[in-house]
Amino acid sequence: MYKIGIYNETKEEFPFTKLLRKIIQGAMKLENVKQATCNIIIVDDAYIHRLNKEYRHIDRPTDVITFALEDDSTCILPNTIRVLGDIYISLETANRQAVQYQHSLEREVCFLAVHGFYHLLGYDHQTETEEKIMFQKQEEVLDKYGIIR
Repeated sequence: MYKIGIYNETKEEFPFTKLLRKIIQGAMKLENVKQATCNIIIVDDAYIHRLNKEYRHIDRPTDVITFALEDDSTCILPNTIRVLGDIYISLETANRQAVQYQHSLEREVCFLAVHGFYHLLGYDHQTETEEKIMFQKQEEVLDKYGIIR
């Protein structure tokens, strides 16, 4: 069982809810994650800026920020559903990046959601090797659903 909450906290229309749920469920299956839940929260630059400043001490907006609950073993519930955590995506930054990278907003939002999902699982991109592994996994998921550049 997968439960993926998607919450649009902006005043902008967000037509990608069903697609994101489908893609993240597919990523969970691909990674053999069983009985898990996570949330994707769509926010504006001001909101994600506050999160970035408070939790990462970086005084600017960012595109995606995650809060992985399994980083702390007190959040792991025995023999029950895994509570992976929350993925915050700035819709404003996603719009700018879609233009910058010359692809659709749909592709950018899906990329950021999958990127955040892999962070929730503990993947990172601090080294070249880590980045290669994480980005290969992301592209595999996106390719499977036809989300291409």
